[in-house]
Amino acid sequence: MPKKLFLLDAFALVFRAYYALIRNPRITSKGRNTNAQFGFTNTIIELIKNQNPTHMAVCFDTHAPTERHTDFADYKANRQETPEDILSAVPDIKRIIEGLNIPVIAIDGYEADDVIGALAKMAEKEGYEVYMVTPDKDYGQLVSENIKIYKPPYQGGKFEILGPKEVCEKWDIEKVEQVIDILGMMGDAVDNIPGIKGVGEKTAAKLLKEYGT
Repeated sequence: MPKKLFLLDAFALVFRAYYALIRNPRITSKGRNTNAQFGFTNTIIELIKNQNPTHMAVCFDTHAPTERHTDFADYKANRQETPEDILSAVPDIKRIIEGLNIPVIAIDGYEADDVIGALAKMAEKEGYEVYMVTPDKDYGQLVSENIKIYKPPYQGGKFEILGPKEVCEKWDIEKVEQVIDILGMMGDAVDNIPGIKGVGEKTAAKLLKEYGT
């Protein structure tokens, strides 16, 4: 039986769960919004039932600054305040995860995606088939034949599994290593990272076809 490790990007999935139900919120009898708890739990249950993981962990960000914050003061500076419903959901979600006997991993100075990337590469060397459970496009730089992105279903859609072929097709590039170049040239509005002025996804892909790196 293959060893299948699923690594969940907690906050990416919490936000996704919360906003997926924003038009039809799950409200308790005391008026509390439980979108995040409900959606996140459903994601875990779906994974356990349908994907048959042998190993699993959920990775969280911490409040401690990372190297990105010290190197670039405006990193994520344009982010809106996290909704109170999400902040109040996090302790519940951690209890749910622990109740399911799934490890919770968080390391000061590193974001969840740093931790997931490191664990994925370590596990690959140990013979694991690794699935990084996230909707975050930045993970494309980490995929290999044994490491894939698992995008959970969203609003009634189907889940997606992205390996090297799918990632290269998505970005119109020749190899996974070019994801770093393409994101660097484009920049990232979500994280407030400036790219090259006038260079979007298509221009970046065209430049990589011409120069390779």
